[in-house]
Amino acid sequence: MKLPKTIMLLGSGELGKEFVIAAQRFGNTVIAVDRYENAPAMQVADISEVISMLDGDALERLVKQHRPDYIVPEIEAIRTTKLLDLERQGFTVIPTAAATNYTMNRDRIRDLAAGELGVRTAKYAYASSLEELQTVSQDIGFPNVVKPVMSSSGKGQSVVNHSDEVSRAWTYAVEGARGDSQKVIVEEFVEFEVEITLLTVRQWNGETLFCPPIAHRQERGDYQESWQPAGISNAQLTQAQAIAEKVTAALGGAGIFGVEFFITRDEAIFSELSPRPHDTGMVTLVSQNLNEFELHLRAILGLPIPTIELVSPGASSVILADRNADRVTFEGVDEALAEPNTDVRLFGKQTTRPYRRMGVALATAETAQQARDIANRAASRVRLVYD
Repeated sequence: MKLPKTIMLLGSGELGKEFVIAAQRFGNTVIAVDRYENAPAMQVADISEVISMLDGDALERLVKQHRPDYIVPEIEAIRTTKLLDLERQGFTVIPTAAATNYTMNRDRIRDLAAGELGVRTAKYAYASSLEELQTVSQDIGFPNVVKPVMSSSGKGQSVVNHSDEVSRAWTYAVEGARGDSQKVIVEEFVEFEVEITLLTVRQWNGETLFCPPIAHRQERGDYQESWQPAGISNAQLTQAQAIAEKVTAALGGAGIFGVEFFITRDEAIFSELSPRPHDTGMVTLVSQNLNEFELHLRAILGLPIPTIELVSPGASSVILADRNADRVTFEGVDEALAEPNTDVRLFGKQTTRPYRRMGVALATAETAQQARDIANRAASRVRLVYD
């Protein structure tokens, strides 16, 4: 393995920012791409480019201009059919172009898991119009969950408790979709003990590795806090690992996958999969010997990963905006950092909107619950000042 390499990052949010930092520690050159200027990862990358990644021709021109060793998607809003074409031309897409094409749309990955691989999932159906959604919602039953097939960070997701709420859920899902799809998925509401993300690391020439599972709590379909250890049983973990390995093996390639599960008393139920670092995995910045961004990089570059260890129980709690603004500053960071074993990461986003994630507070402690309490307290002390 010769370093440095040139990496093109498609999508430049907070997860991409941490990945760029990890990549540059090995001297690599990173081109950060997004649809708007000064996105978080662009602030630390070597080169930044602004295009719509749904414009396949613009994407191809950019790739051929920079000729990266690796193309690393970070978001869903990419013309993934163009990535398939670029891979055929000899470019390396992480984890693979086919995997990216599958997982950018919930319908494809769900059909792969449930239909082709026989993995246990929640009961589900699709709809491409309000009328279809009303019909399949009755078939699934209430409550159910409606989501765009293409979105991120919980955008467009809602719980539907009654038939009167279907129309509102349709509008919300279409407005929250990424890309140009108006297809939604409706799935049964699963009564679970905890939701987890099982970060699964595929290597080019090595065994599949797993991080200790990360528990998380969501609101509006977006995570509010995450913590390790997740507190699930060995039997539940073994089942989740077997499913994660089966699904990621079918997708192939190398890199980290965020595989989400509902953990019930009796089983692990596959929910979703992202072929890249996961937002709930921000906790690994303080809880593990190698965080998820370092693991993603090592897997991509083919560098050794001798062990993945939980060095301390840890937690992450989000810092959210509550309104639209063109500029924001922060107060209370000093108060948040006053307690030992806390950290704050502000992402550098220039504008705000309601519920936009602007940062996280991180904490370690003797137990996961103590870490959660500290992280939540620290996050509450950071105050956004809008201009």
